[in-house]
Amino acid sequence: MDRREASLEGISRRGLMAGAAGLAGLAVAGRASAQARGSERVEALIAKMTIDEKAGQLSCYADMIRPPVGDMNPAINLRNTQQLLAETRAGKIGTLMNGVGVEGALLAQTAAVEHSRLGIPLLLAADVIHGFKTVYPIPLAEAASFDPPLAYRTARAAAQEATAHGLHWTFAPMVDVARDERWGRVAEGSGEDVFLGEALAQARVRGFQGPDLTSPDSMLACAKHFAAYGAVAAGMDYNTVELSEATLREVHLPPFQAAFEAGCLTAMSAFNDINGVPATANKRLLTDLLRGEWDFKGVVISDYTADQELVAHGYAADDRDAARLAILAGVDISMQSGLYSRYLPELVKSGAVPMAVVDQAVRRVLMLKEAIGLFDQPFRSIDPKAQAARTATPAMRALSREAGARSIVLLKNDGNLLPLPRSGKRIALIGPFADDRDNILGPWAFFGDKSLGVDLATGFRQAMADPNLLQTVKGSDVEASIPGGIEAAVRAAAAADIVVLAIGEGQNMSGEAQSRTDIGIPKPQMMLAEAVAAVGRPTVVLLRHGRALVLDGAVKNAPAILATWFLGTETGHAVADVVFGAVNPSGRLPVSFPYESGQQPYAYNHRTTGRPAPADSEIQEYKARWRTVKNEALYPFGYGLAYTTFSLSNLKLSSPTLAWNGKLQVSARVTNTGKREGVHVVQLYTRDRVASRTRPVRELKRFLRVALKPGESRDVTFELERGSLTFFGEGDRWTAEPGVFDVWVASSAVDGLNAQFTLLAG
Repeated sequence: MDRREASLEGISRRGLMAGAAGLAGLAVAGRASAQARGSERVEALIAKMTIDEKAGQLSCYADMIRPPVGDMNPAINLRNTQQLLAETRAGKIGTLMNGVGVEGALLAQTAAVEHSRLGIPLLLAADVIHGFKTVYPIPLAEAASFDPPLAYRTARAAAQEATAHGLHWTFAPMVDVARDERWGRVAEGSGEDVFLGEALAQARVRGFQGPDLTSPDSMLACAKHFAAYGAVAAGMDYNTVELSEATLREVHLPPFQAAFEAGCLTAMSAFNDINGVPATANKRLLTDLLRGEWDFKGVVISDYTADQELVAHGYAADDRDAARLAILAGVDISMQSGLYSRYLPELVKSGAVPMAVVDQAVRRVLMLKEAIGLFDQPFRSIDPKAQAARTATPAMRALSREAGARSIVLLKNDGNLLPLPRSGKRIALIGPFADDRDNILGPWAFFGDKSLGVDLATGFRQAMADPNLLQTVKGSDVEASIPGGIEAAVRAAAAADIVVLAIGEGQNMSGEAQSRTDIGIPKPQMMLAEAVAAVGRPTVVLLRHGRALVLDGAVKNAPAILATWFLGTETGHAVADVVFGAVNPSGRLPVSFPYESGQQPYAYNHRTTGRPAPADSEIQEYKARWRTVKNEALYPFGYGLAYTTFSLSNLKLSSPTLAWNGKLQVSARVTNTGKREGVHVVQLYTRDRVASRTRPVRELKRFLRVALKPGESRDVTFELERGSLTFFGEGDRWTAEPGVFDVWVASSAVDGLNAQFTLLAG
């Protein structure tokens, strides 16, 4: 059993792979020969195709037949409707992306199937990241639920809705592990931990694809960005990456392998380079590792014009050279640049690219289309009745509300200020997000129906017995002051019994191309917060954000703070459910909240130094710390409070030793010591005391959500084996070394009950 199979307790990846129709055929075909021959149908098509038609199957373009909404990507190499239809009929396009709607899908697919020479159907793809018309919490927020089954359900619902609008393929999930909160794309992933990232990658792949790939509501998943995009220098998007082979293997690759083992058939190459070699031209990464070492049989697509960007990287001499490098490295589909259509015919003719390389890429693409049933059902997922029936259903909206409430993290609740009473108190809801509906859905929700969105004020009024007791004041814009805004906010605060301050990031401050050097609350909002705090009313802070934030001043010192992220369509209802106590918060942080922006990059599972700073003392000289703060988080990974309290006790190990091929049970008792029913996320961490490579101070290995009534206790048991303790060591291989390990059963990455065990030699 390898380390990934050993690490995800209770989740069977092998079963997931077996459950997807069409995958078995791909696997068998992959084992048939070193050339991974396809079916007879696929091979017959390849034999008939011209090099122009082959290049077309390897080309993806923006779907201007049904133009994408919003500013999704730079306007590069766009084609109008007639151009796209003409090229489709000529067999020069294999995939269209980011157009939605069955009418346009029918037009495009008809051109491909009924009017092209070989009748090869199109793949219709889109960036469906956290919902479609109905929007769910951003992936980072959903990660805070520590609830893979919830992630499965939201991905399944998103696929059902998106496929009803004529789509086959989503460019999700993003499984990049992110250790620098300055990076804007933290919002799209699962945070800073590898194990949590593996579990959620698997759940989302399963959810998007469903149990049968040929079903009309199955949507191909795409693990991105391969690889190490989360390690860009200084958290600046598109930047360079320098990292060791061990860090690549231990941190950045495992969630991808988890996704592929769950049945994901496509991957997207990353924009970044790795140690000087751009991912999109990295043969060692895309061919030697992905297809050779991992035996991946699926399709690799470039990110948007990433092949053309090899020129700007200084890695390719020109566009022709970029096309050559990308196809030889293992990129099957070129997205938007058009380089494959323009240059592959000549590259093959000149001998610069062997025809066999092109044929193998075409084979993978055709096998993918065959796996989802497109040859037999070219008009699958193009049904006007389904589009009407599977859009923003009551069940989808209810799921958005549930997921939103489960994603909220209670960071602080001094004096049990929360939950707020539904009646008898005048509430001033102050801040740029008080009744704002433009920043509800979050980044990467281009297809979301804004008319469905519920703002905070609406959610609050529907939750309150007397909505007239709620007053809303904007106070400031997200990044700019408003004339008279602070004065109006102060008056509202003075007239209220309780202040709720709705502040944070606008949705255009997170996501792609939205890296920040300062991850604090924007200055105009901080000025608003300080002025309102001076009034002296009890204050609840509602943070809206797509990353961990730095909290200062009146925000940090507020008696109650909730991390509410970007929660999607049902934001107002989800937040109100928690604020007024209909839902007891159970979220836990998937990212560490630092004291200062200058601590970035920071993650709980960092390695120790030779001069660690003592955790229980003041800042000391000549220790690993900054001049102003210790090397720790304000709110650590895994942290979160509830409206009840929990205790952990009675830590037991089934043995003080773990045999080389044995198993070790770690158990503890969790008790609800408060007065409300609630859910506690029990977490298991380990540390290898002494190893041939220094190890992280802690590593998450298991977690479990436990629902308990007041006064109820439950014993929880986790199982460890050698595969859970491996690392990438000497000789570039996975290894576990005999010796002493610490183990914690904890409520966050910095607390818990501690014991030790010894891994015995084999």
